[in-house]
Amino acid sequence: MRIEHLGTQPRIHPDAVVAPTAVISGDVTIGPGCQILHGAVLTAEGGPVTLGASVIVMENALVRASASHPVHIGDHVLVGPMASVSGAVVEDEVFLATGTRVFNGARIGTGSEVRINAVVHLRTVLPPRTVVPIGWVAVGDPAEVLSPDRHEEIWERQHDLDFPGFVFGLDRDTPDLMTQLTERYASSLSRHSGDRRLED
Repeated sequence: MRIEHLGTQPRIHPDAVVAPTAVISGDVTIGPGCQILHGAVLTAEGGPVTLGASVIVMENALVRASASHPVHIGDHVLVGPMASVSGAVVEDEVFLATGTRVFNGARIGTGSEVRINAVVHLRTVLPPRTVVPIGWVAVGDPAEVLSPDRHEEIWERQHDLDFPGFVFGLDRDTPDLMTQLTERYASSLSRHSGDRRLED
């Protein structure tokens, strides 16, 4: 399903294949030879999503850009089932396995592998050919790759990356943080009220 969002329609190369149950919304560019499988969602929430050549986005994966964090995915990248890429840059020949999470401001270097259920956190930079093992967490710039049992170390680095401030512009110590966050985010998402489904 193709959707016009904020007056912008997706641009899909004629050599690309998009499954009928995938959702492509707004300022999304899909390059030649790409395969977008069933249930995948590529959505430009105020900023562009750009896929290079021969990118595969598998079932139920999510690729989302925001006004302050566009998404660029290079050539020959595989985004696995149920993976999520939000506001990040993914360079060429990267493998994002099933269930991986890549957060706003992250950059994944050429030839890297982020394995099953691993996380590349906010503003984290992976050098080329980095491997994040199954279930591990990469955090920081330069990235440290930590096992999930090292939660306190992960949190210490994650806290300094300031998720609510970086993504939502809110101070973590705001007393009604979740009230302000959800109201601000809901207001932003209400821009979808004018969306228009395009004929396939």
